[in-house]
Amino acid sequence: MSLIGQPVTVLGAGIAGLAVARALAMRGASVTVLEQADAIREIGAGLQVSPNGAAVLRALGLGDALTAVSMRAQAVELRDGLDGSVVTRLEVGRLRPDQGYHFVHRADLVQLLLDGAREVGVDLRLLQKIETVDLSGARPRWRTAQAAEGRPSLLIGADGIHSRVREALVGRVAPFFTHQVAWRALIPCEPGAPDVAEVHMGPGRHLVSYPLRGGTMRNIVAVEERRRWVDEGWNIRDDAMELQLAFRDFSPRVRGWLDAVQDVWLWGLFRHPVAREWHKILPEGAVALLGDAAHPTLPFLAQGASMGLEDAWVLADSLSRHDTVAAALAWYQAARLPRCTRIVAASTRNARAYHLSGPLRAMAHVGLRLGGFLAPGMALKRFDWLYGHDVTAA
Repeated sequence: MSLIGQPVTVLGAGIAGLAVARALAMRGASVTVLEQADAIREIGAGLQVSPNGAAVLRALGLGDALTAVSMRAQAVELRDGLDGSVVTRLEVGRLRPDQGYHFVHRADLVQLLLDGAREVGVDLRLLQKIETVDLSGARPRWRTAQAAEGRPSLLIGADGIHSRVREALVGRVAPFFTHQVAWRALIPCEPGAPDVAEVHMGPGRHLVSYPLRGGTMRNIVAVEERRRWVDEGWNIRDDAMELQLAFRDFSPRVRGWLDAVQDVWLWGLFRHPVAREWHKILPEGAVALLGDAAHPTLPFLAQGASMGLEDAWVLADSLSRHDTVAAALAWYQAARLPRCTRIVAASTRNARAYHLSGPLRAMAHVGLRLGGFLAPGMALKRFDWLYGHDVTAA
C-alpha cells in the first residue's frame, strides 16, 4: 500500500510517537503529531537504549545523532547493595557491536527524534490536550480541551499510559499498585566514572545508576517496596532525606551518591495489562496503539524506549508492505503482541529478583557469582532473545 500523501494523525510527541511519525513520513505519508504540552522541554532523566532499539534509530537514519548524544555502555553490573561487591557482570559492550548499548538523557533522545521528524516534514502541533477519542463513527474522532476536533482516516495513539485512544479502544482498566515506589535524580558525575550501569540490590529495594552526557551527570533511579499508595506520575517532588534514609544501610559508594542529591522526584509504580486489542478498523478509517499506550511496562528491564521504537518501525513498515490498512494493522498486532507481553513479564520478574532477602538472597547471589566464574558469557546469552532481535531486518 502506498503511503504517499496519506494523512496520518499521531497523538503524543514522546519517543514512540515521534519515531513512528518520522518512519511514516519517510515513506511519503503526511503526518501530524498532536502534543498536549506547550513545548518539547527537558523532562525525565536517563534511559537505556539497547541494541534492539538502536537498530531502529539507525534504520531511521538517526544512528549518528544517537552516537553524538549518548554514551556507549561497557557493561551492566549487578552488585550487592549492602557491601558494594560485584555479584555478576554483563558485558553488554560486546552485544551487537554495530549497534551498541547506549545511555542517553531522555530529553536528548526526544530532541533528536523531534529534529528527525521535522526534517521529513512532520507537522507538530502543541497545546493539543485530547479530552476524548470516539470510535463509534465512520472515522476516529478526537476532541481537545479547547473544543477543536478532527476525524483522520488513520489515528495512532502514542499517548502514554493514560492513553485516550486505548480507553476508547478497549475501555478503562484500573492499574494495580505494585507496592513499589521509585525516586529519580541527577547528580554531577565523578571524574573518570566507567560507562557501566550499576544495579545495587538489597532486601526490598534496589538502586540503578549510570553516567550521562559525556560523563558529566549521573542518573539515579532507586526503588523501594512500600505498602502505602503513591500517585502514579513522574512529577511528585520528594525530600532527598527520604531517599537517603531508605538506603542508609547501603554501601558507602551509594550513600555518597545520595548525599549529593538535591532535587528528587518520586512516583508510584503501577502494573497495567498489555492491551488485548491494538487496532480497530472503522468504515472509513482506522486506529492503532503503540508504545506505552499498548503495553506499559515496569522499568526493571530498561526496555520502555526500545519497545516503543520497535513498535514504530513495525507499524510503519507493515502499512507500507500490505495491500490494505486492515491487513497491515492485523499483522502489526500479531508481530508485536507476543514479544511485548514477554518483555513486560520479564521486567516484572526482575523486580522480585532484585529485592530478595534472607537465605534466598544469599543463595541467588552465590549462584550468580558461580555462574559468572564458570561460564562468564552465559548470563548475557540469556538475553539474546531481547537484544539480538532486529525488527528492521525482519
